[in-house]
Amino acid sequence: MNLPLVLTQFLDRAVTYYGEKTAVITRTASITYRDLNGRVQRLSHGLKSEGIQKGDKVAYLAPNSLEMLEGFYGVFQIGAVMVPLNTRLKPEDYLFILNHSEAKLLFVDDELYSLIKPIKDKLKTVSKLIVHSKSKECPEISYEDWLMRFPETAFCREAVNEDDLASLLYTSGTTGNPKGVMLTHRNNYLHAMSSMHALRVSDRDVYLHVLPMFHVNGWGSPFYYTASGATHICYKKTDPKSIFDACSAHGVTVMHMAPTVLNSLLQYNEENKPEVPKNVRVMIAGSAPPPSFVERVEQELGWEFIQVYGMTESSPFSTYSVIRPQLDHLSVKEQYNLKAKAGFGMIGCEVRVVNELGDEVPHDGISIGEVTVRSHGVMKGYWKNEQATMEAIRNGWLYTGDMGTVDEYGYIDIVDRKKDIIISGGENISSIEVEGVLYEHKDIVEAAVIAVPHEKWGETPHAFVVKRPSSVITEQEIIDFSRSHLAHFKAITGVTFVEELPKTASGKIQKVHLRNEYWETAGKSERFVN
Repeated sequence: MNLPLVLTQFLDRAVTYYGEKTAVITRTASITYRDLNGRVQRLSHGLKSEGIQKGDKVAYLAPNSLEMLEGFYGVFQIGAVMVPLNTRLKPEDYLFILNHSEAKLLFVDDELYSLIKPIKDKLKTVSKLIVHSKSKECPEISYEDWLMRFPETAFCREAVNEDDLASLLYTSGTTGNPKGVMLTHRNNYLHAMSSMHALRVSDRDVYLHVLPMFHVNGWGSPFYYTASGATHICYKKTDPKSIFDACSAHGVTVMHMAPTVLNSLLQYNEENKPEVPKNVRVMIAGSAPPPSFVERVEQELGWEFIQVYGMTESSPFSTYSVIRPQLDHLSVKEQYNLKAKAGFGMIGCEVRVVNELGDEVPHDGISIGEVTVRSHGVMKGYWKNEQATMEAIRNGWLYTGDMGTVDEYGYIDIVDRKKDIIISGGENISSIEVEGVLYEHKDIVEAAVIAVPHEKWGETPHAFVVKRPSSVITEQEIIDFSRSHLAHFKAITGVTFVEELPKTASGKIQKVHLRNEYWETAGKSERFVN
């Protein structure tokens, strides 16, 4: 009989071969894989006592923590479905997601309980709330007290098939209600195997959770780092100082983070000169960084920069960007250019960039098309949304909504989201390209570019800029800088200075909020620069 591809096997393997090895380090304790397994058994027994059955949804609203990590395996043993919640949403968002997913049980961290309290009485299917790290003031059940009621004896698992639903992850929903992405055990299992290969995960790795476990680039980490017997470091909150401190104290070898977070580490390093351990791999997903950014990470920090690309709907990674052996002859500058791109397909992933007719675009680094993916990781579909599923998956291919080019070496470069492409005078402009140029300026800490209306060209690029605190740079100086580094039609025509850019929980800049802010503050009175 073939062994089904189910996620519980990953912890089983870790316990078998790494039982006495440190599995999880928190700010207050560390436990072995054998200890972790005991807590997971207790959790599964507890879930059963609450009436949770195979196929039921169990939601988690928690930061990166031991309780969150053990939830994955405790939920899967009972055949239930994990529903991790974004920690930066509003109560109304949680009300929609919890009711839409039909979640029956909710685990919530004490620090986040205030987000659930206002909507608690409106939850239709949640029968109980259990609170991690409960304070005396919170009226709900304490997780630790609840967990200790149940035995560490091996839980009699439900029969789970690899095509059964394992997780239900809700997308950001910036243009409407969020959509629930259905990922099966097979999706997550085979994606973990591909990721282990691409990211060179081993049992000697020490992984610091920087991205939230609910997030697309943090989601798979409980699977492939556990399967390999690596050590997880779970801090509920991270900042540049705590990240550098953890790296030094625990010998961190690998982290996943958004470009904005890595940028903050570069700034902290420049200003504070902390001890920076070497031989760290850092995985970056999100907007493509300029090659100069990659160079700074590798030269100033001494870390290996690996760009990855994917989305929730593909479990998530589809491509990664490393230098293949036959390209070792390229100059350092050319290699940095490649490392800044989304890269090429991981094992088990077919990735194409196609035009509106569905034909692959030429591999010339210029022709733009939509990135499409066919892989083991492509979702089963959107929960209770067949129409959206049919629009996203066509003829077996996932249409990502990301626009990209392919160079002569087969490396894909994401130029923009389909909705973020700026069309000025009939020419397509990548906001990501313009942002990359702005990041070259020494006085610019962060930048985001959106399309704004222009009476002559239809649209032109407008920049939202966070400048260095001591900088006195002006709008015109930034406009002139962009004109000196870009074709004239790509240059920005206006600047809005802001204290900070709106971001998601993972650090991704939310351009939809910038567009709204533009219309609220500037609107049609915007000064146009020809």
